[in-house]
Amino acid sequence: MNGPLQGLRVIEFAGLGPAPFAGMMLADMGAQVLRIARPGFDPQHASPVQPPLALDVLARGRRVLPLDLREPPVVDAVLAIVERCDVLIEGFRPGVMERLGLAPDVCLAHRPALVYGRMTGWGRSGPLAQAAGHDINYLALSGLLGMFGPADAKPAPPLNLVADFGGGGMLLAFGVMCALHEARASGRGQVVDAAMVDGCALLGAMFNGFRAAGLWSGGRGDNLLDGGAPMYNTYRCADGRFVAIGALEPAFVALLCERLGLADDPLFHDVLDRRVWPAQRARLATLFAGRSRDEWCALLEGSDACFAPVLDAKEAPQHPHHRARQTFVDQQGCIQPSPAPRLDRTPGTLPLPATADPALVREWLQAWGVGAPACERLAAHKG
Repeated sequence: MNGPLQGLRVIEFAGLGPAPFAGMMLADMGAQVLRIARPGFDPQHASPVQPPLALDVLARGRRVLPLDLREPPVVDAVLAIVERCDVLIEGFRPGVMERLGLAPDVCLAHRPALVYGRMTGWGRSGPLAQAAGHDINYLALSGLLGMFGPADAKPAPPLNLVADFGGGGMLLAFGVMCALHEARASGRGQVVDAAMVDGCALLGAMFNGFRAAGLWSGGRGDNLLDGGAPMYNTYRCADGRFVAIGALEPAFVALLCERLGLADDPLFHDVLDRRVWPAQRARLATLFAGRSRDEWCALLEGSDACFAPVLDAKEAPQHPHHRARQTFVDQQGCIQPSPAPRLDRTPGTLPLPATADPALVREWLQAWGVGAPACERLAAHKG
């Protein structure tokens, strides 16, 4: 593997969503990530929340080892792997790793410089710490979910992008890298407590300032960035497809109005005046409905009018901008995003799909210097 994290060794305990996303980010940048799967793991199995291993984009770059961690000899073998690792990632409820005999103090005793990343929904303390939850719940409690959706409808979840991935997996990856940086100086590892509810709150930081300054109302769909402002909105075109505009600064507003034939329309002299927003929205909706999406692209795309077509998942990889930057790649028939961000000297590269091939797993363990007794114990174990 190439990339800035080449040589970094990570052990990841299998889960869904945020912790695997953190592992993917590390693997994309060159880290070797060994995933410990649950007993009975079948790489061909698919479920409503997880594709088979070969198509599991979040698992790319991994070598997967199914183990039953309820067996003490297996836990001893895992600790032999921990001794050779730099990072451990787990996403269980508080107390699970402790019951398995893999608590932070145990692992750090075996590897003092280990960074122990813990991904939870509610955090490791507080009255909700042991409650089940998903992205939508953490987003709701953070105060952000109530900000998504039109004013005259119920809150609409933005997929599971915010809590699981932005406020979860990406936060965990950032915390791990912070702890690794500190460990270079101190020689000591530490526990990274990444809670999705904390991450959601963090992602909403800008809006705390907006509210304190009186720039954000309590209503949904009534503000500059939530679909309230006509110049920061989506509109249906004549062909039933949509476009998005985001012209807020005066120069961008002026250019958009000029190209839309609205430069002399007094209704658009002040696009920040909330009193005329309903009339502005109605005028723009009628205007955009008069042409197809492609016609609007020909007129506005690539200009400073802050315009983009609303593409579906099939269209996006074919857009000329994405094709020029290779934002998406086709790996064995699965279209997926390329590693990001881009480093000019030691860029990450797209890892191969995950594999549970025992020979390849053993190859890594031997290269890591895991002792023969532990390797033999793991090889003999039928997870």
